Amino acid sequence: MKAIRIHGFGGPEVLKYEDVPEPELRKDQVLVQVKACALNHLDLFVRKGIPGIKPPLILGSDVSGVVAKVEEYITDLKEGQRVLLAPMRACYHCEFCLRGEHSFCAQFAVRGTRFDGGDCEYVAVPRVEVIPIPESLTYDEAASVPLVFLTAWHMLVSRAKIKHGQTVLVWGAGSGVGTAAIQICKLMGCTVITTAGGERKLDLAWELGADYTIDHYKQKVSDEVKKIVKGGVDVVFEHTGEKTWPESLRSMRVGGTLVTCGATTGPEAKLDLRVLFTRQLTFMGSFMGTFDDLNEALKYVFSGALKPVVDRSFALREAAAAHSYLEKGEQFGKVVLNP
Repeated sequence: MKAIRIHGFGGPEVLKYEDVPEPELRKDQVLVQVKACALNHLDLFVRKGIPGIKPPLILGSDVSGVVAKVEEYITDLKEGQRVLLAPMRACYHCEFCLRGEHSFCAQFAVRGTRFDGGDCEYVAVPRVEVIPIPESLTYDEAASVPLVFLTAWHMLVSRAKIKHGQTVLVWGAGSGVGTAAIQICKLMGCTVITTAGGERKLDLAWELGADYTIDHYKQKVSDEVKKIVKGGVDVVFEHTGEKTWPESLRSMRVGGTLVTCGATTGPEAKLDLRVLFTRQLTFMGSFMGTFDDLNEALKYVFSGALKPVVDRSFALREAAAAHSYLEKGEQFGKVVLNP
């Protein structure tokens, strides 16, 4: 079968479109023909090099496709069924997994990082990772759901526990996780202030449901936030890191919460402890989420209350061009590869 695989780290040129062996199935696995695999910034980080990740490796966390074959232990799926895959894997039997806290598992890993991902024609997966999808979703839309809606749901609902009437600042409306966060906040009855760069993205964020938009290239975000809501926001949805961190802090109200899942602009964040305790702020880290989080979010996706946003699709062999496009940051929503 054809796949995009890396044999070393570097720029888009290390992505090799090549023949690899088709996966062999265990008796408890499902073979899925990949129809779409959405990109994430994680793919860019893995391609450039992350400690502990070893090539050769097939990238790609977010997969949708068709069940091509089921082995004898699988009784509730059939060939031809349309599915998406959970973007993570755990041991499923440790104390954390048994409590439903999968992201605490020592073996927890994201697809396409410590095991091969979906930038290929076929993947073999355990039954627990396979989720049937409705006809209302295209394959590109389905692939645009798992990682970003899981991450945003875990951050906002499970960790920050957002409530009706709160005001939330969402950084990066054009990112996949940003588009998911805006919709989840509105679903929960929150007021959303979001940032983006340029009128096109701001207009699209407005159409997605944002109540207020700020151009983070032209405006000082914390000043604009304070004009909208006196004292600052209840919750900051942070996933960009170093460059936005100071403005995130200035945008928080007394007793406010910041929840973060990423550091796309850098990992260093400074914090004056006197500000932390005198303003009684709460800071939360969040990494992916649980199968319960994913299933809760999917209920609303499948009903149409939450909608995946697809920016553009590329053929699988054009993976290098897709990576370059995502790195430019001009997209609004997800970039998808189609085998």
